This record gives sequence, C-alpha cells and structure tokens, in this order.
Amino acid sequence: MSQQDQQHAGSTGIYLSPMAQRRADFDQACAPLFAQLHLADSVDGATSLLAGAPAGLLVIDLERFEPSIDLDALAGLLARRGDGPVLLLCPYTYARWLPLLNRVRPAAYVITPIEPARLRTAVQQCLDNAGGAVPAADADALRALLDLRAHVQAALEAPMEAPDLGERLSQALLAWPGVLHAAMFRLRPDGDLQLEAEQGRDSAAGLRLGVLLQRSERLLQAPLRHAFPGLLAAATGEPALLDTLDQAAEPALAQELRAHGVVQALGLPIPADGPGAPRGALSLLLASPAALAPEAWSTLGDCAAMAALGLRLADMNLEAEQLLARLTYVSTTDALTAVANRRHGEELLEREVKRARRYRAPLALLSFDIDRFKAINDNYGHPVGDVALRTVADCVRALLRSSDVLVRSGGEEFHVIAPHTSAIDGLKMAEKIRHAVEQAAIPGCDHVTVSLGVAQLGEQESADSLVQRVEAAMARAKRAGRNCVELAMQ
Repeated sequence: MSQQDQQHAGSTGIYLSPMAQRRADFDQACAPLFAQLHLADSVDGATSLLAGAPAGLLVIDLERFEPSIDLDALAGLLARRGDGPVLLLCPYTYARWLPLLNRVRPAAYVITPIEPARLRTAVQQCLDNAGGAVPAADADALRALLDLRAHVQAALEAPMEAPDLGERLSQALLAWPGVLHAAMFRLRPDGDLQLEAEQGRDSAAGLRLGVLLQRSERLLQAPLRHAFPGLLAAATGEPALLDTLDQAAEPALAQELRAHGVVQALGLPIPADGPGAPRGALSLLLASPAALAPEAWSTLGDCAAMAALGLRLADMNLEAEQLLARLTYVSTTDALTAVANRRHGEELLEREVKRARRYRAPLALLSFDIDRFKAINDNYGHPVGDVALRTVADCVRALLRSSDVLVRSGGEEFHVIAPHTSAIDGLKMAEKIRHAVEQAAIPGCDHVTVSLGVAQLGEQESADSLVQRVEAAMARAKRAGRNCVELAMQ
C-alpha cells in the first residue's frame, strides 16, 4: 500500500450501485483506500449506512438509475449527506444527472466508463478534498460564462432565420474559453436530424462533422449516433459528456477528434416546446479536460434554452412569411383559374404603363372573352362552364412569355399584359391564342372559341384609356362574327 493509500486507510466509504458487478469492481479497485468500505445496492441501504456511522466519502454510481424515477430519492440522500464529500460516477449518456443533483448540492463527479486507475485517482482526490465537490467557478470563469451568455443572447437579436441562427449560435459558443468547435443539430419536420451549422477555430477550423459522422442529414441513423455526444443529446434529450474520448468505444472517432486538438466533447439537447423529442442539440468540442462547475452547467442549460427560443421565433417568422405569402396569393389571384385577379391586374397594368413610358418601350394589351359563354352555362351547367374557364386560362398561359401576365378581368373576360410588345407583335400573339383555344378540347362541351382585341399603349395614354380601347376592339371582333382578332383604333 502506498503512503497516500495509508493516509486514507482510516476513512470509511459508502459505494452505492444497484448493479452487483459494479459493486464488486469498485471494491476490488478502491477498497484499499478505506479502512472500511460499505457496498449498498439501494438508496435506502445507503441512507441506513449513513445513519449508522459517518462516512469519509459517499460514492454514487448513477448507472441504471433513472432521473424520472430516482431523482427525489438520490436528492434526499445528498441532502442528508450534508457537507460530507460525495463523488458521482455519471454515465456519459446521462450527464443530465449532474445539473439535476448540483441543484441539491455541488458534488465531484467523473464520467463513466472509467478505467480502474483513473477511478482510484478520482477517489483519492475526493478524500483529499474535504468538500468533495467540483470547485465553484472563480472570477475569471464567471466572467467567461457571462460573456458566453451575452454572445448567445446577441445571436438571438438578429433576424430569425433558422440556418443563419445556427451559424450565429455556433459562432457564439466559440466565445467560451477552450471550445474549439461548436455546432447545432436540428430536428427536421420529417422527424430526422440534420446538421444545421458548425463553426471551428484554431486546430478545429478544418473539422467537418458531416465527414466525421459520415453524413450531414438523417443523422438519427448515423453509424456514430450512439457515440457522438451531439447526436446522443438530440436523440435522447439528455446531455452527453465525454471527458475522455475513449469512453465512447469508437477508436476512429477519438483519433479524428484528437487530430484536431479535441480532448472533451459535450452535447446539450435543445428542449422541445412541450412533451416530445428535443428540437435538436448543441455540440461543443473542447481542448481541455476540465470538470464543469455548477455555474457552467447552469449557463450551458440557459444557452440550450435560448437556442430553443431562437428556433421557436424562427419558426414563427417562417409561419408569418408563409401566411403573408398565402394572403398575398389569395388577394391577388383568381380562385377559379389561378391567374391574376382584376384588382391585381389593374395594379400590374399601371406599373407596366409607367415603366413603358419611363423607358420608351412598347406595351401591348390584349383582351378576349369566351364566345357564347352564357349558352355553355345554360346548356351544360356551371361546372362545365368552370372547366371551360380553367381550360382556356391554362391554354393561354402556356403560350405566354415569362414577362406576360394573364388577368381574369371579370366573368369570361381576360386581359393579357404584354411588356415590350408592339401592336404587330400583339396581333401575332392574339392569333396564336385564338387558334390554340379553338383547338383545345373542353370536357363536357367539346371546344370553345374566343374573340380578341389588341391595343398598343399610346405615348401619353393612361391605363384606363388603353383598357377602353382594347375592350372596344374586342367588341368589334364579336360583332364581326366572333373567333377573330381586331386591332384597337387610336
């Protein structure tokens, strides 16, 4: 037994684990450090041991304990422990235990799985430290945490668009000393996970998680989803912490991270709005293996909560934009034919008239309506009339250029606004429309024809005057026998 072991051999220890093999392993590794080591298989058993005699160190192995079931019992055990030294053995997949139990009282911790030699060293350190807790953050560390919080808050102040938010949050997390790489994973609407953004600095500037994880989308099916803390946190809703990279039992992953200077990895779930899967996760890769003080856990939890708020605001902005786009569509589009409605058409014509006059460019306006449309409704019914309107609109729209606009100006009447089009070109366009409609098959009534008028904007002419002239030309086409084209008079 070493001199240091002899120093602690007068201490009494209590080790709590519900797993028999873990109790046997701890006894073999650490029993020489204590004058007497008691092994407890339940919280009640550990509580009885504490009540019977004071212990120099209480070791709680959190493997197989569930926060939703065992939190109150373990919190009560810590409270009864008072100021006595406590060491928590926390699985890297259940790092949520640490902030939860730190609310009761700060305690030292190590992340498991852990080699016997490292476990023995951790126990010795707790026996040396009478408080048995992770040291509280000093003034410099507190300032760094305040600075981190400020950077994350600033990232939320810019316009809320989710991809940009991920970039800003990742950049903000790099403000915390020791962070080499930060990333945000986001749960997609289809229920899978994608890499939203990542930022690296120093040796990790060239690190790409998409390459490391072998994909950047559908990450819940990624081969390393069980090992990389950022993916674990998003999948389970639990913080995940590797204080040594070998704990994940993925040598290739550990080797790649070490090549970029990473020695510690942390994943923080971004909480959901309510019950259900988290909205994603924040990933931090660090250059120094340091135990996180209670203040750090608190700040990191706040950062994850702020990320959730940012995503919620980004979603609300997107919903508002989609609603505005829908309202704009409804207010500017004819519901039956899906072309511009009359009011929107009038606005577009006014705009094109001003543009044509400013640039001295030609502008043509075509007007047409379906011949004997009332007879179609009377003979075949309004549903067939609606089909005829939609078919004619689709037929005409297929002939137009991207700059042309088809407008349903009322009933069976339509306008075509044709920028950069002279009267001659407008006549050619009208003839193509007339012929195409005549050849189009209309379910329920075989086919229809249209009568058209064409007008070119005069040098000082208003939009209203142009409309009057083209509609007069269309009326002449009807009087001329229908299914023909007339050019408007100046």
